[in-house]
Amino acid sequence: MKIGYPCINRTIGCKSDRTFRLKSYSEDRLIETVQNNLDCLLEILRFNIDQDIRFFRITSDLVPFASHPVNRFDWKGFFASTFTEIGKFIRSHDIRISMHPDQFNVINTKNPDVSKRTVAELEYHAMVLDAMHLNSSAKIQIHVGGVYGNKPESMNRFIERYAQLPKQIRNRLVIENDDRLYTLSDCLSISRGSGIPVLFDTFHHQLNNSGESISEAVRKVSATWTATDGLPMADYISQAVGNRKGNHAESIDLGDFARFLVQTKDCDFDVMLEIKDKEASALKAVAVARENDRLG
Repeated sequence: MKIGYPCINRTIGCKSDRTFRLKSYSEDRLIETVQNNLDCLLEILRFNIDQDIRFFRITSDLVPFASHPVNRFDWKGFFASTFTEIGKFIRSHDIRISMHPDQFNVINTKNPDVSKRTVAELEYHAMVLDAMHLNSSAKIQIHVGGVYGNKPESMNRFIERYAQLPKQIRNRLVIENDDRLYTLSDCLSISRGSGIPVLFDTFHHQLNNSGESISEAVRKVSATWTATDGLPMADYISQAVGNRKGNHAESIDLGDFARFLVQTKDCDFDVMLEIKDKEASALKAVAVARENDRLG
């Protein structure tokens, strides 16, 4: 098991998600920003390795406006050596990597413009991972999308659109269950129709499920991952105490996390902590996982 956190490190004072306004766009501004972001990404990864944190979600803002028509700059070629250096570091330290485009990317949309922008954004994410020469275990996770008044039809539309995506996207794409529309059972049905792996979100499952236990859920999603996909991935979140149901906690509930490890002891997978204090909770979770003999 590898444990990680998403996008931002609060300790080192270096941000890999710097961006700027569209009206301020220029190639010089883009080059300066991307260089900063790549430098900071490598610094974050070095920090993580020193702390035995071996799973990290790279920010979607690594290359600002990468999929926007305004950006015609060959950023992949210009920064090829830097991407290669980062990828070499990732591979040499056996770090698991993922990315997560925002909620405006919807594969099963009925809007042609949204569909076009979604494919362009997914191509950008795949290009980042390809530029680092990472294999297909580096994943891009998304939600299924909307229901549009007819869930079976919308699920079939996802399956059809997924089959039409470029191979470099399909090789990396995974879907996750969400907290309102698509349960784990729905995602497993889509997986059976498409072959796409399912990422298990523990928190969403608590809020929206078909009655599966945590251990049963993890076993079911594990069966959707192949050897080339790498170990299954799971998102783990703690509920914010005293807040509205569904709010993410500021810091991890170690008792709940320990129970989660016990419930899933028969399965091997990597865990992304969607906890607000990022690496602080990851450090605590790594210690608990080590005590439970779960770390790889």
